[in-house]
Amino acid sequence: MKLRIGHLSTFYHTATILMDRAVGPHADAEWRLFGTGPAIVDALEKNGLDIAYIGLPPAIIGIQRGVPIKCVAGGHVEGTVMTGFNKYKGLPETDSLELILNQFKGGKIGVPGKGSIHDLILQDSLQKYGLRQAIEVVNYPWSDLTLEDLVKHRIEAAFGTPALAVAARRYADCKILYPPSKLWPDNPSYGILTTKSFLEAHRDIVIDFLKAHCLATELLLNDPRKAAALIAGNVGVIDEDFVFETLSVSPKYCARITEAYTNCTMKLMLAMKTLGYIEREIGADEIFDTSLIADIHGC
Repeated sequence: MKLRIGHLSTFYHTATILMDRAVGPHADAEWRLFGTGPAIVDALEKNGLDIAYIGLPPAIIGIQRGVPIKCVAGGHVEGTVMTGFNKYKGLPETDSLELILNQFKGGKIGVPGKGSIHDLILQDSLQKYGLRQAIEVVNYPWSDLTLEDLVKHRIEAAFGTPALAVAARRYADCKILYPPSKLWPDNPSYGILTTKSFLEAHRDIVIDFLKAHCLATELLLNDPRKAAALIAGNVGVIDEDFVFETLSVSPKYCARITEAYTNCTMKLMLAMKTLGYIEREIGADEIFDTSLIADIHGC
């Protein structure tokens, strides 16, 4: 059968390693690229996907509106970084995010789509320091457009992936202003989601996929240079050094749904309710099914 897998153009997701490999003996993968997490949730809701790579905030928004999905594995934590032009102060000049953000009063900060984890972390930071009215947030339907607007100086800074930070350093005279480890430590950069109906009907296929995902996650963690070479070869438009630099920005890869991963997800969920992204609190049992990944050894 065809296993329809939704993914983003994010280099440190195992999709970029697995897309030229078998994902199990019972299914052939059909990879479908999306611009943002919310678009992937829409596809899952319309039964257009079986498995997907997605940040947890868009998934939580979907769960609240009744999309029947579960997170069955992790993949990476701390995948949001703040980048901006070299003229602005960041670490190590100051370790205060409040002081860093205050530099952009009256300006614009770019971030991927509304409801993405990057958007949530940015909005929560602005709320914390009373800056939501002082700084304009520009959301992009495709993450790549964020870099374009940095290059053209339409925005002064951005919240996004490590790949964005590396590209901005190369092409837009930018630097990392605040690193991933400082922005919501242990935040769930992405997870593996599937629909409840697919999981019930094809549990063996999901398990096979997760085994492949675990092996690819181990490769990212233990041999990033080899992983970078594979990713560069599969993607085709980036060089190995670029990928290796991206993988090094936040090298925290793990397929397990750890206690820290779950706890941070629940804190993010509460922030989402405060900020108006969701109307009610969502329980961990509504978001996660840890039974499969807990039974897979060697990951």
